[in-house]
Amino acid sequence: MDYFLAFLLGIIQGLTEFLPVSSSGHLEIVKAIFNSDYEAKESLLMTVILHFATSMSTLFIFKKEVFSIINSVFSKKKSNEKEFAIKIIISMIPAAIVGVFFEDIIETLFNDRLILVGIMLVLTGFLLFLADKSKENKNDISYLNSLIIGIAQAIAILPGISRSGATIATSVILGIDKTSSAQFSFLMVVPLIFGKVLKDIISGEVLSDSIAFGPLLIGFIAAFFTGLLACKWMIKLVRASKLKYFSYYCFIVALITIIWEII
Repeated sequence: MDYFLAFLLGIIQGLTEFLPVSSSGHLEIVKAIFNSDYEAKESLLMTVILHFATSMSTLFIFKKEVFSIINSVFSKKKSNEKEFAIKIIISMIPAAIVGVFFEDIIETLFNDRLILVGIMLVLTGFLLFLADKSKENKNDISYLNSLIIGIAQAIAILPGISRSGATIATSVILGIDKTSSAQFSFLMVVPLIFGKVLKDIISGEVLSDSIAFGPLLIGFIAAFFTGLLACKWMIKLVRASKLKYFSYYCFIVALITIIWEII
């Protein structure tokens, strides 16, 4: 693995995780541009580590909210935080099922699949455009909505579909305001990433001799600190900007990606 490429991937992850433009899709594009020799399993592991880093950034930014949610879980009293925690758990179920039963298939999608990335970016663009045209209401996130948003997150495992874009757009289409949609989107993925990393550690995948530790560490550090610097700014950008501008960006990148792969 190349240290510079790992560093670059970390920066890209930190910058794109919070915008609805598919961080995983951008990571795959950069790997292809630099002729990365990552194997499928190694490529997916790097993606997971980088997502873990930005999840840590998310925890740091939302530390007060996270501590409040954790405290509510161990409290016998009913509270909005406890309900929020239950909704987070519900939202995790679809992605957890996909991750457990289809992991081998998913791994094959993270290796030189630029046509797939381009097509999924187009899908992301259409979803964002549709959300932008939807009427924004002030609906609360219900338990059913949590499950629907969770299904969107599970589909977004595919490289090229923006996880934040899919979940935020789905939330807005369901009538949930952008502020609540963004917060729920950024927090709902954290337990899944932690669970994936823990699973890899237990299975010995992270400690495999075939996977160099150094580049993973460099990528993690770059993504974490870039995420810290960019998180608040990007959250404000998602709340204030219209989603259609992100959809235009996805269409442009998708076109360039597909042409690049064909040529």
